Amino acid sequence: MFRYLIATLAILITAHASVAEIRQRPGWVTIATSHSYAALTARVLQAAKSQKLGVVSQASATVGAKKVLGRTIPGNTVIGLYHPRFAVPMLEASVAAGIEAPIRVYVTENSDQTASLSYKTPSHVFAPYMTEGGDRLKTLATELDAIFDALARQAAAK
Repeated sequence: MFRYLIATLAILITAHASVAEIRQRPGWVTIATSHSYAALTARVLQAAKSQKLGVVSQASATVGAKKVLGRTIPGNTVIGLYHPRFAVPMLEASVAAGIEAPIRVYVTENSDQTASLSYKTPSHVFAPYMTEGGDRLKTLATELDAIFDALARQAAAK
């Protein structure tokens, strides 16, 4: 397990050794903010509480690189957010879709010391399961799209 963690960190460090802003991608929302990396990370956690989402996971190659390898790299944190009120209907609609929970948001440090917030929209994340999940999964994804939009706007606001 430890070797897997080190290998994963090495890949992340290689991918993020220099600061590079995240480009737009299909199904992604990316918001450049005026907040620092630390401030935006804290604001995402606060916005998650406001939106009644639980922090299911939080991982940072920045912290791992410093702690395990003694290297300093630009800030990046992946925060997994979800809640049982979404998990139950999601699983009732499609057990396979369960692999996509929690929905992740990504906080990255920009070259100008500001930070960006990125995430894949829940409707994009759950798109491969819509045939089996039907209207129930589509409705859930649409509801989550609105919640993640509100969370991102709140976290990014000045």
